[in-house]
Amino acid sequence: MSSQSRKYLLKARAEKQADTRRRIVEATAALHEEIGPVRTTVAEIARRAGVQRLTVYNNFPNEAELFDACGQHSMERNPPPDPSAALAIDNPVERLRAVLRPLYVWYRKNARATENLQRDRLVMPALDGVMRIRMDQQFAHLADALAAGFAPKGRSARRVRAAVGLALDFWTWRRLAADGMSDDDAASLMVGAVKAAAGD
Repeated sequence: MSSQSRKYLLKARAEKQADTRRRIVEATAALHEEIGPVRTTVAEIARRAGVQRLTVYNNFPNEAELFDACGQHSMERNPPPDPSAALAIDNPVERLRAVLRPLYVWYRKNARATENLQRDRLVMPALDGVMRIRMDQQFAHLADALAAGFAPKGRSARRVRAAVGLALDFWTWRRLAADGMSDDDAASLMVGAVKAAAGD
């Protein structure tokens, strides 16, 4: 076999492998959105992806690897809003409002999948570990940046940071949405709560 033929075969094999992994990840992500990670079985992933169960295990030997691949896939397909432009706003109140409004719209658009993931992470350590890296750390940094804009000191700093963290939390939005609030009204309410924590 010529080196050219060997390169072609290796490339074709790599493309097939990548396609198989993609189908497994897409099937898993769809199931997570529909029924949640806890109820998702390898057998159903394999059926939807058109592969054998062993193929799923061979490509993703443990849950954490599959959850991480699904997280990357979801973030690429439907990333949360980029807060960069909002963080450049000088006024801390308007900066917070500019972060919350698009975030709440994103929460509404992705409510089903987000609720499934946030619920199931409580009983799935592998999922929780991936979400801590993929989501929690970014939200913690965002909350720190937003809270710092209010220039609080001492106990006030803790109150403001806690209020900002609460405002960014999915379950806060979920509760307000369940009470019939629009995303704009929910954002305004939480901006008011942070201002109150800051003593404004």
